[in-house]
Amino acid sequence: MIPSALERPEKFSLKEVLIAPVIVGALGYFVDIYDLILFSIVRVPSLKALGLEGQALLDTGVTLINLQMFGMLLGGIAWGMLGDRKGRISVLFGSIALYSVANLLNAFVTNTTQYGILRFIAGVGLAGELGAAITLVSESLPRQIRGYGTTIVATVGILGAVFGGFISEYFTWRTSYIIGGLLGIALLILRIQLRESGIFKAVKQNETVRRGDLSLLLSNSYRRMKYLRCILIGVPLWFVVGVLMTFAPELGVALGLTGPVTGAMAILFGYGGIAAGDLASGLLSQRLQNRRWTVGAFLVATLAFIFVYGMAKGASPEMFYLICFSLGLSVGYWALFVTIAAEQFGTNLRATVAISVPNFVRGSVVLFTLIFRSLSKEYGLVPSAMVVGTISVLIAFFGLYGMEETFGKELGYLETDDPPTGMSL
Repeated sequence: MIPSALERPEKFSLKEVLIAPVIVGALGYFVDIYDLILFSIVRVPSLKALGLEGQALLDTGVTLINLQMFGMLLGGIAWGMLGDRKGRISVLFGSIALYSVANLLNAFVTNTTQYGILRFIAGVGLAGELGAAITLVSESLPRQIRGYGTTIVATVGILGAVFGGFISEYFTWRTSYIIGGLLGIALLILRIQLRESGIFKAVKQNETVRRGDLSLLLSNSYRRMKYLRCILIGVPLWFVVGVLMTFAPELGVALGLTGPVTGAMAILFGYGGIAAGDLASGLLSQRLQNRRWTVGAFLVATLAFIFVYGMAKGASPEMFYLICFSLGLSVGYWALFVTIAAEQFGTNLRATVAISVPNFVRGSVVLFTLIFRSLSKEYGLVPSAMVVGTISVLIAFFGLYGMEETFGKELGYLETDDPPTGMSL
């Protein structure tokens, strides 16, 4: 049941929100995002150091990003099922251990084959962090204020990309990978204090409950469509990150900017905007007590700024970076998107959904980059980016249409073989 305005507390103590899962989840996501986005930041210098130039920088960059994202797709499914079967904490430990070691080894690659293998392994590890953290926080906080907790996790976490941008400006790409790996290993110590949520522990004690079962998730059209909608609403964010920010150097040349721009700075400004957007969207959804309307407003802004980006011909690098910040702000509903996914399903499938959904969204960049590269050969980089970007937003609006509103929804329930079918598809 969605609470009325009278049921939502007007005042709450920050201490109520800053519990261990929120603090450690925020720090974990900070390291996760740093390691996740680091390749996009150091793509050009690292590939040049391995002997690549010209078109090979773009083509090999696309291949390595796709390998990382493919790893995240597989990891999202595997970690999600593990999170519902063994526990959210097991995912938080296992995922960060895997991607931290992989990123450490990235610092010592000598060819693109090694680079690709390690980006794939890192992708598998990176897949588990956010969804597990959001699931644990959502189940650990009172329903009226859990949006604040997930907002803190995402806002602090997104700043990991900003940190990565700064680090890459002052350290070599190899040192940047080492820093990320060491941060992750250090974070494992903090995670010792975490405990499973009471909601999950109660379900785990019942051996008859099917947990993390993909056949249960996909067994009928209602659950399949609900799952699909959760994926679709997040697609524009990773188009913006995976295309407009990652390939900012090439797009900047095509736009005829008055000076060169770097992927590192585009991502730094873009993720600064995403962090601000995550904070704004989380607070706005709490104020409106409506997640769907908030996401809809941000999608409208996303479409507008995609076209602003495409019309920035002859702009200065400073103006271009400001546009990147504005684009990031408009797609800064990442925390809200993952929170919605976690709230849509029962405890026995919550981690499976919350962990796999953002990774399918991240994985969508594989399709978008392939379409973008294919169209760009005939129509040019900028027109192709605008077309693909518009499609991504329209897809998100389709996902949002008919989605269940989940603000204040009680999470202590299970998915069974006979789910409700009253919601219009």
